[in-house]
Amino acid sequence: MLKFQTIRGGLRLLGIRRTSTAPAASPSVRRLEYKPIKKVMVANRGEIAIRVFRACTELGIRTVAVYSEQDTGQMHRQKADEAYLIGRGLAPVQAYLHIPDIIKVAKENNVDAVHPGYGFLSERADFAQACQDAGVRFIGPSPEVVRKMGDKVEARAIAIAAGVPVVPGTDAPITSLHEAHHFSNTYGFPIIFKAAYGGGGRGMRVVQSYEELEENYTRAYSEALAAFGNGALFVEKFIEKPRHIEVQILGDQYGNILHLYERDCSIQRRHQKVVEIAPAAHLDPQLRSRLTSDSVKLAKQVGYENAGTVEFLVDKYGKHYFIEVNSRLQVEHTVTEEITDVDLVHAQIHVAEGRSLPDLGLRQENIRINGCAIQCRVTTEDPSRSFQPDTGRIEVFRSGEGMGIRLDNASAFQGAVISPHYDSLLVKVIAHGKDHPTAATKMSRALAEFRVRGVKTNIPFLQNVLNNQQFLAGTVDTQFIDENPELFQLRPAQNRAQKLLHYLGHVMVNGPTTPIPVKASPSPTDPIVPVVPIGLPPAGFRDILLREGPEGFARAVRNHQGLLLMDTTFRDAHQSLLATRVRTHDLKKISPYVAHNFSKLFSIENWGGATFDVAMRFLYECPWRRLQELRELVPNIPFQMLLRGANAVGYTNYPDNVVFKFCEVAKENGMDVFRVFDSLNYLPNLLLGMEAAGSAGGVVEAAISYTGDVADPSRTKYSLQYYMGLAEELVRAGTHILCIKDMAGLLKPTACTMLVTSLRDRFPDLPLHIHTHDTSGAGVAAMLACAHAGADVVDVAADSMSGMTSQPSMGALVACTRGTPLDTALSASGLPAGVPLDRVFDYSEYWEGARGLYAAFDCTATMKSGNSDVYENEIPGGQYTNLHFQAYSMGLGSKFKEVKKAYVEANQMLGDLIKVTPSSKIVGDLAQFMVQNGLSRAEAEAQAEELSFPRSVVEFLQGYIGVPHGGFPEPLRSKVLKDLPRVEGRPGASLPPLDLQALEKGLIERHGEEVTPEDVLSAAMYPDVFAHFKDFTATFGPLDSLNTRLFLQGPKIAEEFEVELERGKTLHIKALAISDLNRAGQRQVFFELNGQLRSILVKDTQAMKEMHFHPKALKDVKGQIGAPMPGKVIDIKVAAGDKVTKGQPLCVLSAMKMETVVTSPVEGTVRKVHVTTDMTLEGDDLILEIE
Repeated sequence: MLKFQTIRGGLRLLGIRRTSTAPAASPSVRRLEYKPIKKVMVANRGEIAIRVFRACTELGIRTVAVYSEQDTGQMHRQKADEAYLIGRGLAPVQAYLHIPDIIKVAKENNVDAVHPGYGFLSERADFAQACQDAGVRFIGPSPEVVRKMGDKVEARAIAIAAGVPVVPGTDAPITSLHEAHHFSNTYGFPIIFKAAYGGGGRGMRVVQSYEELEENYTRAYSEALAAFGNGALFVEKFIEKPRHIEVQILGDQYGNILHLYERDCSIQRRHQKVVEIAPAAHLDPQLRSRLTSDSVKLAKQVGYENAGTVEFLVDKYGKHYFIEVNSRLQVEHTVTEEITDVDLVHAQIHVAEGRSLPDLGLRQENIRINGCAIQCRVTTEDPSRSFQPDTGRIEVFRSGEGMGIRLDNASAFQGAVISPHYDSLLVKVIAHGKDHPTAATKMSRALAEFRVRGVKTNIPFLQNVLNNQQFLAGTVDTQFIDENPELFQLRPAQNRAQKLLHYLGHVMVNGPTTPIPVKASPSPTDPIVPVVPIGLPPAGFRDILLREGPEGFARAVRNHQGLLLMDTTFRDAHQSLLATRVRTHDLKKISPYVAHNFSKLFSIENWGGATFDVAMRFLYECPWRRLQELRELVPNIPFQMLLRGANAVGYTNYPDNVVFKFCEVAKENGMDVFRVFDSLNYLPNLLLGMEAAGSAGGVVEAAISYTGDVADPSRTKYSLQYYMGLAEELVRAGTHILCIKDMAGLLKPTACTMLVTSLRDRFPDLPLHIHTHDTSGAGVAAMLACAHAGADVVDVAADSMSGMTSQPSMGALVACTRGTPLDTALSASGLPAGVPLDRVFDYSEYWEGARGLYAAFDCTATMKSGNSDVYENEIPGGQYTNLHFQAYSMGLGSKFKEVKKAYVEANQMLGDLIKVTPSSKIVGDLAQFMVQNGLSRAEAEAQAEELSFPRSVVEFLQGYIGVPHGGFPEPLRSKVLKDLPRVEGRPGASLPPLDLQALEKGLIERHGEEVTPEDVLSAAMYPDVFAHFKDFTATFGPLDSLNTRLFLQGPKIAEEFEVELERGKTLHIKALAISDLNRAGQRQVFFELNGQLRSILVKDTQAMKEMHFHPKALKDVKGQIGAPMPGKVIDIKVAAGDKVTKGQPLCVLSAMKMETVVTSPVEGTVRKVHVTTDMTLEGDDLILEIE
């Protein structure tokens, strides 16, 4: 590799004093008049305008900016000494192409010289001529040279005349598709179209086959016309996998030409440079010499002056081909400046003043390479969506800086609005180091420091490029991006703080995101967390389970001398009292205390049942994440979940493989005991759930759902013999523990004694577990009766979360058994003494405070006590609470007694069911249907053939949840179903296995690579709920870090608070203000985050209902085609009624001077077109619908 000498002296142009007389030029240099420039106008915008302004300021030159009507808020007009509007009434790009306005501003404001920047008019000879005609110097080559170099065909001819090798191509711009056909027939494919009057990738299209020719010709012509005002194209043979090497040249008015070495611009996409490097790595010294020599030779051929770039392709054999000259300053000029220590803009200005290169200390022998520089173009483009431009408002901007880093930017600041009208460049990041690896390391560090929120950027993609081994080895070519698909495996930005601000702002503007049953504010007081000792918690029953397995665990439970307790506070208690709304945030706070003080609990019920659904639907939490986090905090106490047999944690039957996989993954995530039940006690469903839990390695606790009254001889359907017979089947199937699940709290002490005694006598070695609800107020008495009759475990809840429709009081059971053989404080072998009563008090105090946070969901808002009429209506605890809420919300609070009466009648109509979710919901739906329609049981049965019963009732009668004990009610079933199909046997048995791999693939396509096996199962159980949950959290982030008061109602204005994202990362936030409504139906919400002002725009959902907006395409509806990016519709290729095939072009969008063809993802018929030509769209706006 060629080694370069480091020479930094004498080249810095800032040292030239403008007041001094120009040094004498060498004798061989012709002396021309030196005319100082006092005022420079930049006929451009953005970062290049600011780059020139900075150079002018350093040289003591006054600066003038021009701007379009759309650029009034852009930074470049503020950086100049003067700024003037141009192109009034013109399209955004056309304003900067309007030569008369620009010349007028220059003349009216005594401008000495115009710098064209890059793009726009920078390579237009007519603009350079217009400047000259107006007596204004053009900082660039002469108009004639600009014309020659801008005409790629003429430039090609000049190169040939100078002996510089060129790529085979047309001798003149082509004017028809026929000429393109002729060229491709002569030279073959691939070929490439190029704009004859501009660069930057605009109007450039590669054509691989004859079939692509017409479409690409049309698109290239249209892009060139839009970008440069001339659609002329030329066509040449496409060199495959070359390196793109360009040489920086600099000339003066005296015929002096020198080069400043090369840049490697091979890393491109859509023929636009993404990363540039100087010098080119591993470039053969002889090839470098040929490239630089040919560049100087070509420049001298045309008498080139000022800065320019000669571009080449280098094939895999080291052969180079001239492709074009850019007669302007390049975007990537920065890397040349860094390695040569030459300020190119200073040099441009001095040359335009009449100075010679030797005057400036610029001689070829003095130009040396110092290290390596890399430039990354940070753009507002989304790499995950084919680099589609993104627009919007920058909410957060924090740059990467430090030693060796240079930033050239314009619109990169908080509050800047990125429009679809101009180039997507946000900031140029330049890293300089002693060699390529050092520069790459600095660049990686700088990019990692960037924080850009509000618009998508290509930073994750650039980071992948910087970490790619091929890039680090310096062996890239123009196919690098295409051949490295792993570059698009993007690590998503966490963006946690800004997402949280969006959520808080949304709640402040629109109210709670979860439905609120009653108007009640969360308690202003946070719950008190009791002191937790330092160190690991003591051993518990889970240690026995892990050591001895499910069978050994069951033996230990049965051999335990005192009464064991299961705490339902983490699930069923808050499901019954607080509509299942308790968040993981509040469960985690108290978990360490439970682990340290209640280690001898039989288990904690904390998962399954309604919590799975509600966590995603209303709390926007991942239920799996809850299980994982609680498991980490409570390693010593077994966890128990509610498994609805073949329904798993859903409300319908699932394919068997889903149930088995669910149990397997639940066990892997920390679940221990699976309480398996079926809402109808339908044995086939029960056995399926037991087998799934057992095969996963869990403790199987088969549960018999209880209804009726075994102590009442008149209640014969659900007799003692019925329960004993079902128990025999479950024990025979291999259950480790037998549970009686009394969902409505119907077990009276006498019935407890009869049932538990019979079970204990029949199964002396089997642990018995009793679950009840305290709706009637007799829960403690019933559980004591069960314990005396031989039950091993009973369910309780923290005192402040007990009673009413919840479980009996933990403190009451502990106190009532103290000093008796059932004492809960009796120790098991190797375990600490049981449940201390004083610790129960502290536990209850925490939950009393926590319960206050959920005042809007508390059943006591409408229900002040339990009710012994539950023995008549048999409504399960959780459902009793829900029905009470629903009755009040529907204005039927005074008629709740009628609802309960209707529940009794509905139950009898359906044949006296076991009432547990989902069968209890079926009875409840029918009861509400009867109340709303004023129907008695007799009337409903008589009109059954004409009535439209609730869907849940119809599906029950079809057999979708199983067969009830005693069979289906007739003739009601036949009247309702008529000719509807009926399910015979176990419903899930007829379902084909679900393709979980295909489901995972679909989820990854929609949500990204971060989809987990747990997510797949969530989607299998609740597809719509899961999709909404993922979309919501992608927008609003880690809500579990917010306290419950903030989650539910947001902060008050001027409220200050802290949010801990993770250990050692805490946000300090203050809510400042909310603005009035803007024209887009939004309000601006202001915060102070970590001492810095932040603001976000929030759509006011109520206000937007009164405003008209273009409809959005629904992501999950394949036939709805949305705009892939913001932009303008420039062509519509189909109409309503047209037949389309997959991949067929539908319309063409233009944004940031780049055109994108929207193609059909499906085959079908166009139902409706929602756009018109020239319509401006936002991302995901609905374009058309396909049937």
